[in-house]
Amino acid sequence: MSTPATGPGGRTEVDVVVVGSGPNGLSAAVCLASAGLSVEVHEAAEGPGGGARTLEMTLPGFRHDHCSIAHPAGAASAFFRAFDLGASGVEWLQPEIPFAHPLDSGRAGLAHRDLATTAEGLGADGRAWRSLLGPLVERIEEVVSLTQSDLRTFPAVPRTPAGLTGTAATAVRLGLRALEQGSPLWDARFRDDAAPALLTGASAHNIADPRTLASAGAGLYLAAMAHAGGWPVVRGGTQALTDALVAEVERLGGRVVLGHRVRDLRELPRARAVLLDVAPSGLLELAGDALPAPVAAALRRYRYGGAVCKVDFALSGPVPWTAPGLERAGTLHLGGTRAQVLASEREVAAGRHSPNPFTIVVQPGVVDPTRAPGGAQTLWTYAHVPHGSRRDLAEEVTAQVERFAPGFRDLVLHTTTTTASMIGQQNASMPGGDIAAGAVTPWQLAMRPLPAWDPGRVRLRRSGGDASGLPEEVHLCGAATPPGPAVTGMNGVHAARRVLRQRFGTTADPLDLVRAARATAGSAA
Repeated sequence: MSTPATGPGGRTEVDVVVVGSGPNGLSAAVCLASAGLSVEVHEAAEGPGGGARTLEMTLPGFRHDHCSIAHPAGAASAFFRAFDLGASGVEWLQPEIPFAHPLDSGRAGLAHRDLATTAEGLGADGRAWRSLLGPLVERIEEVVSLTQSDLRTFPAVPRTPAGLTGTAATAVRLGLRALEQGSPLWDARFRDDAAPALLTGASAHNIADPRTLASAGAGLYLAAMAHAGGWPVVRGGTQALTDALVAEVERLGGRVVLGHRVRDLRELPRARAVLLDVAPSGLLELAGDALPAPVAAALRRYRYGGAVCKVDFALSGPVPWTAPGLERAGTLHLGGTRAQVLASEREVAAGRHSPNPFTIVVQPGVVDPTRAPGGAQTLWTYAHVPHGSRRDLAEEVTAQVERFAPGFRDLVLHTTTTTASMIGQQNASMPGGDIAAGAVTPWQLAMRPLPAWDPGRVRLRRSGGDASGLPEEVHLCGAATPPGPAVTGMNGVHAARRVLRQRFGTTADPLDLVRAARATAGSAA
């Protein structure tokens, strides 16, 4: 990794410049470097990774993931499979129970990796759970290809008039289930309280009303992934994943420049292509009046969504959960019944703090003993709050955990809170603490951040020709582009594919290029 560039007076010529070293910026850099291009990545922070970092945020020896920690989408990502993380020593660790949802009755819904075991544990709703998720689990590769695509590739057409086949059929199955669970019909399937709460907790990851199409679709996808691929954590922390990507960029001759907060595109080295792993607000700042007026107006209309307050705990031992099985769960959703979670999320959507905020808890120590010294534990939590909130929710989060694990307070050695406002200040790609870099609605999922066939490509207005120092165009590649938020690297892959075709005249599949480059690394080793 390198020191900052010398600035406008010392520009060098490179093929590609990437601004932002989050997972998508790095995946784009890996793809383009694998094509034999010279690549330079510029990162504002002193360490790479954006939200995919691991830090000692509470006490020495307690390793906390800065933002992303459990990776159902990452484990299924075509990019990470092509990259072969295992060859770099990155290890996915799978909790026996990917996610769980405790209730005040002392019971809990447990999403096991095995669908049949999950259904058995849900009692009267077991058959309903299986019928809802079974067809998606059976076709998980098609579900992943749909949800991690650039959302511009249409499903296959029917082969016969009798019905749909392949990816198109899977799209219909997913869509119909999202329509059911994202509408008043969501009460019709289940009879008990554990199964609907379990699914609603997954849907609430969208930080929006769980009873919407986008939230329901996200919940179905995450629940299906639990049974098909799990919700793994990375041994030692997500930083290991980032470090592997940085190492590959540098092995292929690229540079990663740290501690350089780019405030104007003119600061960058001259390059044939510029990719931006930033939020739409970041593009407004970087390009300024070089943006065409309609584009600038569209970026200003872009909607950001709810946010999170992050509370990290250093604990003297495991959380004393009341309900059996929770001690084996990697991720837990705290908020009570389906109706209680819905009410809490609607408060946040209305711009108010819920008195009982929906809280996501991850206890990596159930599979990863490296996160804390001795028998101690780290506990990672997010509570949902309105956009830009400055409120410290450490007490509310502690109360939520204590609600389902009496005696939790006695285990707390240290607590560190990062408010939504602080998250936005630390990482400009998460404005106001919006970790999804924009409200995830059906429209903003397909047309994020611009209503265009190629929503990440932005042509700039240049005055004075090349003397202006501005590139002809830039390509967005962050979470504000399809397929949306999640640590998959696929946003960067899709951007790299467009850049290779449009700027370098090659139709090579970036994933094939990555596989080939990784193969050469293995041969050299």
